[in-house]
Amino acid sequence: MTTILFKNATLVDGTSSEAREGFDVLVENDRIKEVSDKPVKAPSGAETHDLAGKTLMPGLIDAHVHVKATMLNLGRLNEVPVSYLHASAAQIMKAMLMRGFTSVRDAAGADRGMADAVDHNLVVGPRLFVSGLALSQTGGHCDFRLPTEFSTIITCACQVSAQQLGRIADGADECRRAARDELRKGAHQLKIMAGGGVASPTDPIQNTQYSVDEIRAIVEECEAWHTYAMAHAYTPHAIRRVVECGVRCIEHGNLADEATAKLMAERGVFHVPTSITYIALNKHGREFGFPEVSLQKLQEIVESGLRAVELTRDAGVKVGHGSDLLGPLHKYQSDEFSLKAEVLGNHGAIKSATMVNAELLRCENDLGQVKPDFKADLIVVDGNPLDDIGRLENDGAHIPLVMRDGQIFKNELATA
Repeated sequence: MTTILFKNATLVDGTSSEAREGFDVLVENDRIKEVSDKPVKAPSGAETHDLAGKTLMPGLIDAHVHVKATMLNLGRLNEVPVSYLHASAAQIMKAMLMRGFTSVRDAAGADRGMADAVDHNLVVGPRLFVSGLALSQTGGHCDFRLPTEFSTIITCACQVSAQQLGRIADGADECRRAARDELRKGAHQLKIMAGGGVASPTDPIQNTQYSVDEIRAIVEECEAWHTYAMAHAYTPHAIRRVVECGVRCIEHGNLADEATAKLMAERGVFHVPTSITYIALNKHGREFGFPEVSLQKLQEIVESGLRAVELTRDAGVKVGHGSDLLGPLHKYQSDEFSLKAEVLGNHGAIKSATMVNAELLRCENDLGQVKPDFKADLIVVDGNPLDDIGRLENDGAHIPLVMRDGQIFKNELATA
């Protein structure tokens, strides 16, 4: 049995807007055994860490990543050998864990094998909740064919055209079949491309994708497997349609209005904004090969992300934490905190990446809190992020220790 005792920690948890000093936390194997504001006696053979002057908090959760998005031009992913792509993804996942993200939800591309590789310590990374291949209509957000490519290609290679991140399915029956297939292959949840996107070459942002019957078919299959669907959507019309069809969460939602925010709240639908990706793409996209057509579409939504967070917050929607970064821009993953804190405050930003995301993932009794019997996913922070949210940023520079499942993967306490 592995036993680790953290002593004299300042505890920051999504449950409280205040830091609580002088806590001891005992970890046995992969679970938190005890949390006490009184000294805990170290069991025989226990590894002990004195955290005086440091903060102990739950491991962070990012609900919108793409670990296989190794470049900004997603249409070129199919030119990369799969073996090389997976090796690159492993490096992306390791860096995420080193930033303090102990769980991430992959929003298109990663499969169950990648999640299992992390669980079995074949790959160092955060716990993965995978969506398999996202479901997209022809000409939708996961159809990366250029307008000049002949439509006849789709009859013989519809899967090949989007195989790294998504699959094309048209019509309710085909959508149902595709949903069943992704669930069969081990997806934890499914992703529906329900409207236009930035990185895809042919669909305008204002485009509405998939019919109501197609969306309902996918949602029904998720419900049959006791899981859920999330939806990529920007506009009020696209958001309203998928909410009325029963999706659990809206990804991005930059152009939401008060009426759709109210509907989301009424239906208990989560909002996962990804503001940092628009800032990073706008600043660095051209440098790293983001297509010009995508840079032009980006301008339609780059300024509206935080306004949407204000609307959903005010309506009572639970706001999660996502990043949605691509290629070399993954290093800005943690910078979402300062953006979200502008609207939610420091405590709200922390809560979105802990308790709220844990509930979104239906793991609220396992993740997101420093509490007995919860998973031992913990990070140590230099300073207090409730006072300075920047302590969670800068690519993990202020996070000297990261534990996932009771195992320490990063330990710089001796030199921090």
